[in-house]
Amino acid sequence: MPAPIKRNQTHSLVVGYVLWIFGFLGSHRFYFGKPISGTIWFLTLGLLGVGWLIDLFLMPSLERQAEIAFHDGPLDYNLAWIFLTFLGVFGVHRFYLGKWITGVLYLLTGGLLGLGIIYDFWTLNDQVSLENAQAA
Repeated sequence: MPAPIKRNQTHSLVVGYVLWIFGFLGSHRFYFGKPISGTIWFLTLGLLGVGWLIDLFLMPSLERQAEIAFHDGPLDYNLAWIFLTFLGVFGVHRFYLGKWITGVLYLLTGGLLGLGIIYDFWTLNDQVSLENAQAA
């Protein structure tokens, strides 16, 4: 019998559902490490709302996949995502990750005119995972 797959405690289903409220913009998909479908949701308003409603039932599966894919450690994914989602333009998530230079750049340029925020929506899970792996 194969060994069970280790699930880290990286992502919260509750945070996923809160972001799902804004899911027609793809927030929950970015959070669970699905940047391509997150972008599609953003551009199509959640596949015209249909994909958004289907995701209501897919959330537990998205959480399991994220917990298998990303490293847990001292940096909290939930906190990093809350910082990015609500304070990204000020670079708070960058300061949290210890990236002070880019944090100051985001603060002074409005998240590098929004382009840096889009980049971070695509890569934040990997950034946190890398920092957590290096801390281990």
